[in-house]
Amino acid sequence: MSPEHSSLETILAHHDQRRDNLIPLLQEIQEHFRYLSPEAVQAVANHLHLSENDVYGVATFYAQFRFVPPGLHHIKVCEGTACHVRGSDRILESISRSTGIAPGQTSADGTFSLERVACFGSCALAPVVVVDEKVYGRMTAPKTQKLIEEKK
Repeated sequence: MSPEHSSLETILAHHDQRRDNLIPLLQEIQEHFRYLSPEAVQAVANHLHLSENDVYGVATFYAQFRFVPPGLHHIKVCEGTACHVRGSDRILESISRSTGIAPGQTSADGTFSLERVACFGSCALAPVVVVDEKVYGRMTAPKTQKLIEEKK
């Protein structure tokens, strides 16, 4: 049994086999593995006596769940109104150019992943970029380029 399978079994064992455990299970699995693999979805479906389609149906409804591993450095760009008005679209374009990825993708070398976020609730710091859970406020395309170069 692989360590990944063992960890997954341990997570599943901590949850009753009730459908109302679906979201907490998916959250815990993603927290541990950083994304929901097809094997994890299948294991959750088996554990809760659901179809894989039921599990995917719930997981794809919520933007918080990922189905591909995120990059070593996960970049999130706020696209809320305040951030948009202050140039988040230019920041997003700049990040895409320098990393070679579009929102929702991970770079081929696994270094970066890029995500659009509706709002971080940090409007006073707009535009906001979050890298590896650290918030960077009042960003510009050049500041973002410098940040990406530091992370390479």
